[in-house]
Amino acid sequence: MTEPSLSQQEFLAKEKRHKSQVQICRVMLLVLLLALWELCAELGVIDSFIFSSPVKIWACFAGMAGDKSILLHIGITLLETLVSFLLVVIIGVAAAVALWASRSLSEILEPYLVMLNSLPKSALAPLLIVWLGNNIRTIIVAAVSVAVFGSILTLHTGFMQTDPDKIRLVQSLGGTKKDVLLKVLIPSSIPLIISNMKVNVGLCLVGVIIGEFLSAKAGLGYLIIYASQVFKMDMLVMSIVILCIVSTVLYQVIALLEKRVL
Repeated sequence: MTEPSLSQQEFLAKEKRHKSQVQICRVMLLVLLLALWELCAELGVIDSFIFSSPVKIWACFAGMAGDKSILLHIGITLLETLVSFLLVVIIGVAAAVALWASRSLSEILEPYLVMLNSLPKSALAPLLIVWLGNNIRTIIVAAVSVAVFGSILTLHTGFMQTDPDKIRLVQSLGGTKKDVLLKVLIPSSIPLIISNMKVNVGLCLVGVIIGEFLSAKAGLGYLIIYASQVFKMDMLVMSIVILCIVSTVLYQVIALLEKRVL
């Protein structure tokens, strides 16, 4: 293996410095915002009872971590999100493949999928509670409904844009539709599927929180509603901060998968 040239080494070193500088600036910006928030709360510029403060949020988290109640809420929300996400991926890919395989089926179902994708999913939540009851199934179905229809439409559109020359090549060599699917469509659509997963993991978390707002006895969504009802703003803001961290971690996991696969 040849050694990189001097210009290549300089370029790589410059890129490494740039990435380090970006990371340092991100951390410094976060620290600055937290310090400014705390300072404003201490000086009375903002009402700490309404807006809370980093110190109060940390104290609330430490207290709930001590009795492990916050771990229960995070675990339940994470479990519901992961289950709904896996269902969305499986249903989305399977349905998109079925629509790609049958032109008639795609033309029949497309307007219904567009309609269901445009429907505000929060409107379905009360109906789901009546149909399925006040349990975890309702939350998972609500989360799936938020992401699955858009996922099907996006994947189907991507499948239909697969390079027609490659498809014709497989067919000219005697390949069947199954061969086209397994050797051309799916391999060439891996970037699209992973990109769609990065969107869906956030949408599933949104759907889980919507479901927990209306039908839950535990979870971060339940914690937000409970805290707002009893006016515990420290707990409310803490729950939102944890949601931000959870969504970021889930997105980064998919991004890491994308790097490894591609």
